[in-house]
Amino acid sequence: MSHKSAGTGPQHVAVLVFPFTSHPASILRFVRSISTLAPDMQFTFFNISRSNSSLFLGSCNMGFGNIKPYNVWDGLPDGYTPPSSGNPLLEQIKLFLDNALGSFEKAIKEVEAATGHKFDCLISDAFLWFSGDIAEKMHVSWVTFWISEQRSMLLHIETDLIKEKLQGQEEDKTLGFLPGFSDDFRASDIQKEIALGDAVESPLGKMLYKMGQKLPQATAVVINSFEMMDLKGSEELKKRLKRLVLVGPQHLIRPVQTENDDDEEEEEEAEDGCLQWLDKQKPASVAYISFGTVGALPPMEVGALAEALEEGGFPFIWSFRGNQEHFPQGFIERTNKLSLGKVVPWVKQEKILNHSSVGVNVTHCGWNSILESITGGVPIIGRPCFAEQFLLMRSVEIVWKIGVRIEGGVFSKTGAVKALEQALSLEQGKETRQRIEILKQLAQEAVAPNGRSAEDLKALVDIIKS
Repeated sequence: MSHKSAGTGPQHVAVLVFPFTSHPASILRFVRSISTLAPDMQFTFFNISRSNSSLFLGSCNMGFGNIKPYNVWDGLPDGYTPPSSGNPLLEQIKLFLDNALGSFEKAIKEVEAATGHKFDCLISDAFLWFSGDIAEKMHVSWVTFWISEQRSMLLHIETDLIKEKLQGQEEDKTLGFLPGFSDDFRASDIQKEIALGDAVESPLGKMLYKMGQKLPQATAVVINSFEMMDLKGSEELKKRLKRLVLVGPQHLIRPVQTENDDDEEEEEEAEDGCLQWLDKQKPASVAYISFGTVGALPPMEVGALAEALEEGGFPFIWSFRGNQEHFPQGFIERTNKLSLGKVVPWVKQEKILNHSSVGVNVTHCGWNSILESITGGVPIIGRPCFAEQFLLMRSVEIVWKIGVRIEGGVFSKTGAVKALEQALSLEQGKETRQRIEILKQLAQEAVAPNGRSAEDLKALVDIIKS
């Protein structure tokens, strides 16, 4: 319950961000979709400086209309240098989480003191489970946002049951004992932080476990998905949560344009000519390849996939942020000269996947990539790398039947050629494309003016206002 009476002024909403991988961009897009429906609300976007600078185009004084950034401490000590071994990202996440509760509480008090207004609601990334405790102290509602889909959230809520049933035997057991899951799902599809008892002692494991325990206490849990994408998962979550709100696919919901959007459009136009190059290709003939913002293939797999593309003559666009020395010698120059493909550091993935020349998405199976494949009508070749990507890959194969996992789970030249031939063959991929078209239509219907996701988003605005 808010401490502020209705009608006394604009609502002030605090947004707490998990500042790593694709989380900040996802929650900003979600908040922008709310702000479009509620232009009288004021949102403060609490995030670390380097992430805010990226999202708000380097200016911490600029925002998107009624959304203003505010920097919180990233938890890194003065003079911090990343470790030479291990995983630098995991260490930075640990340092951030160790200090996040105090950092957010301090920042919230600073903004309230500077503005003279108390916050009326708290929105947070679901990873930040302690946001529920902050909201309770503030006597305001807690709305939490999950950037993935229904089934992966269900696993986190049921972690205790999973560990009891699996007892560390994570490879060969099925997940048929879980409501909403069939025997086609295997224990090997889920994260070790869920399946193994001792994994909960890691910083990431602790965060995920506490999140699963805390989510049922939230005023509303928001998911970037739509009900028809997973009816069983939605039904099970509704039994466990106070309020389930499905507002996806978020990338189909267009917020009101601002000056910052104009700058972004200019950046998108300068994408090394990818869209112009695609205009010259045959329909559904091009492989788009990307492994997300942090996903990276091992060097041998980069080489194997590159050899398959070149020797098989498959046109491609590869969004690649790794070490180009992992490509076969001369690969980029040869394929560029022959107009066979383009290796670029970044593209607007949604635009690429909506181009008629793209015939397959070779991906790590992150949730955003899957949603954008569906709304672009593009089949998937999956090579999951970490987190819930293995679970999502299983759903791609057996639930939605809109793609295949790479043979053996890792790229070899022969396996990649086989998968690409199947995906880019219009005859072999006919049924897959038909299923994707059905999901694409359902997604579009969900976000249409009277669709379920659109109605849920309106209801969420009412929850925040109340």
